[in-house]
Amino acid sequence: MPKKKQETKSEEKEAAAAAPAEKATGEIVVEKASKRDDPRWGIAHIFSTSNNTIVHITDLTGAETISRYTAGMITDKAREGGNPFPAMQASKKAAENAIAKGITGVHIRVRAWGGTKSKSPGAGAQPAIRALARTGLRIGMIEDVTPVIHGKMRAKGGRRGRRV
Repeated sequence: MPKKKQETKSEEKEAAAAAPAEKATGEIVVEKASKRDDPRWGIAHIFSTSNNTIVHITDLTGAETISRYTAGMITDKAREGGNPFPAMQASKKAAENAIAKGITGVHIRVRAWGGTKSKSPGAGAQPAIRALARTGLRIGMIEDVTPVIHGKMRAKGGRRGRRV
């Protein structure tokens, strides 16, 4: 008799284990439908200079890096780091990596050196934004976060400038 009781208990356990699995599959379907409506957002920080373009995708807080690629990582020639094509390839790789990790939409922050240096982003910024859009990521807002000086910050080089 004790063996029969054990068999019935094991059958009950299997039935109990099967029931939550059916509920869980139903819940998963509901979650996937809601994720389509509400994408998982990140921030794409694009730092573009005349020599390089850095595409850095983080979570919304900016604390956790999801993917980071530079145009210099794509090309083997240092002089091509600031060109549009390597910037576009770096942006594409970063976006594919972010999509693989579950990011479906990004807000874009474009930055140049700023301060006393160049206030306009390099040649790779616009192709990088275009590549992010083409990979299937949803684009939220695009903003320029280049630091702007307020007041009199002295430029590098001294009063008479750089003497060559």
